[in-house]
Amino acid sequence: MAQPPVSASDVPSGAAGSSLALAARAAARIAAPVAAVLVLLVPAMWNRFPLLQYDTGGYIARWYEPYLVPSRSTTFGLFLHLGERLDYWPVVIVQAVLTVWTVALLLRVLGLGGGTRRAAMMVVALAGLTSLPWLTSLLLTDIFAGLGLLALYMLVARREALRRWEAALLFGLVAFAAASHTATFAMLLAVLGAGLMPVLVRRPVVPLRGLARGLAAVAVGALLLLSTNLALGRQFAWTPGGFTIPFGRMLQDGIVARYLDDHCAKVAYRLCPYRHDLPKTADDFLWGKSVFNQLGRFAGLGDEMRAIVLGSLAAYPWRQIETAAAAMGTQLAMNASGEGVHDKLWHTYGIIDRFVPGMAPRMRAARQQKGEMSFEAVNLLHPVVATLSLLGLVGVMAWSVRRRRCDDIAVLAGAIGVAVLANAFVCGALSGPHDRYGARIAWLPTLVLAAAALRAYQIRVPRLQNGDALAPAEAG
Repeated sequence: MAQPPVSASDVPSGAAGSSLALAARAAARIAAPVAAVLVLLVPAMWNRFPLLQYDTGGYIARWYEPYLVPSRSTTFGLFLHLGERLDYWPVVIVQAVLTVWTVALLLRVLGLGGGTRRAAMMVVALAGLTSLPWLTSLLLTDIFAGLGLLALYMLVARREALRRWEAALLFGLVAFAAASHTATFAMLLAVLGAGLMPVLVRRPVVPLRGLARGLAAVAVGALLLLSTNLALGRQFAWTPGGFTIPFGRMLQDGIVARYLDDHCAKVAYRLCPYRHDLPKTADDFLWGKSVFNQLGRFAGLGDEMRAIVLGSLAAYPWRQIETAAAAMGTQLAMNASGEGVHDKLWHTYGIIDRFVPGMAPRMRAARQQKGEMSFEAVNLLHPVVATLSLLGLVGVMAWSVRRRRCDDIAVLAGAIGVAVLANAFVCGALSGPHDRYGARIAWLPTLVLAAAALRAYQIRVPRLQNGDALAPAEAG
């Protein structure tokens, strides 16, 4: 016998109310991370186009030019190409989503609350205080330096708190970050090396198995880069530029001119006739209208730059140590947002005009290309927050040493501290100090301080521990 239809009035009011409450909670769980993603995309949405930088064009061109270019990852170039048909909006959306997910996962594995609202509030706070939204809205590798480091920490030190799919995604994130930029690759290796040192003296702070897992992820990143170099650049080789970058730093420190003065009487370097007229900075030499162009750029001067770098290291070791240390110290103090994000990106504009001309009108209609974007206001705040956060990071590590207690937040602080130093050495001492290199990870110490504050608040208010207990993870 057919049953009569059930009307809304026949449903018990308690059941209806419960369903509505569940629906409201589900909507809130979705709305919070979506709102956080949108906050991270505010610069790009205001601009009406993803932000560009003077290195962006080199990455875009990797899909189209069948050769390798110094310091331009083909892996990241392929990532950009996947979002090309939609004006690269998928790229910045993925960057923002990965950022929100990584921060939320970090809070959960630290036992600081797995709720999406708390993670969203953390992201919004970071967006207001640091360079984070400018990194997620930018078509550049920089956001993956910080994301790769957080992913490495969780993969190495907190694997037991992760579900299998989370660990797999973090593994892939570390690999992609390592493949996206040689400086990020070196930074991640430095963090792993620092984690290995206590193991060697039998006082491990992270499991050896976790370090092996992290090393495997970085190794997969190296293989990924070699594979995309073979596929797009037709060479199974590392991205070139190994000696070009330190040559530039030595040039602006005066070491190249001194070496040429001391050796041109014995060796006929092609740069000898120009040694008294070399540009003052590495950027002017490598990317401006300089003798570097006249002598064939990387192909024409690559071997000579290698010889000068190695020769000057042997000839002036103490001078090299002195200038490298000074550059590293300078880099630690440089972290302003927006370096290279302006309206005179002739190379990037030319690449877009040449390879994706249909996109050019929309790109040129963006506020950035009209000269309407300025970082003066945010840079009244960002460098101050970055510097104070770095000092606070040192304080967290010192407090841990004083208490002789190495908990999960202390390990995270140590990993980020090592990363900051490694980043300053690799980018500052080898390449030359730039605000961009500091800004790419300046948000991480601020995140650590926020996590430490949440932990302290949890201890003072035990009810938070009951309300936001760590969600159980799957075995494996």
